[in-house]
Amino acid sequence: MGDHKEQQPVRVGAAVRRRRRVLELTLAAVAERSGLSVPFLSQVENDKARPSRTSLEKLADALRTTAVELLAAADPAASVDVVRAEPVAEGDFAPRTRSLVRGHHQLHASEFTGDHDAGREFRHRNDELMYVADGAVEIEAEGRAYRLGRGDTLYLTGGVRHRWRATVPDTRVIVVAVAEHIEAVQDRAR
Repeated sequence: MGDHKEQQPVRVGAAVRRRRRVLELTLAAVAERSGLSVPFLSQVENDKARPSRTSLEKLADALRTTAVELLAAADPAASVDVVRAEPVAEGDFAPRTRSLVRGHHQLHASEFTGDHDAGREFRHRNDELMYVADGAVEIEAEGRAYRLGRGDTLYLTGGVRHRWRATVPDTRVIVVAVAEHIEAVQDRAR
């Protein structure tokens, strides 16, 4: 079996629905603005109809965006992607980061090997999970310190400020997060 990424048509429905909800519009309001019918828009949002280029442009105008932006935020209909490990020279202990998911998806995953800038603070819009695959880390989140070892996880809800550092050599941390472009949760007041 070879490595491949199978390309399928994109599902623009979820992107249209997310954008419509962000603007707090009803299907009827979008239909009025775009000149498209409510039943057709409902079928588009439920991925039962694919809009033509002209219809997609009308829809994008009604949603105060562009067809390109809607397509960029679209979900692939189906995809399979294998990301192979990168070869590392023996004795190379330099800190590394690699993406475990290619492309524009609802989920991002990265692998951090070695130490990194422990002073750098992170605050992501959506939830994330940190998993210590090897080694150990110290994480500061919301004013508290957490020590994690191999196999431990830490879950952070969107908006939590945090920073982390490896406490032993050859530490490997996997970070999985909901992509920033996803409207996963309401912004929390801090």
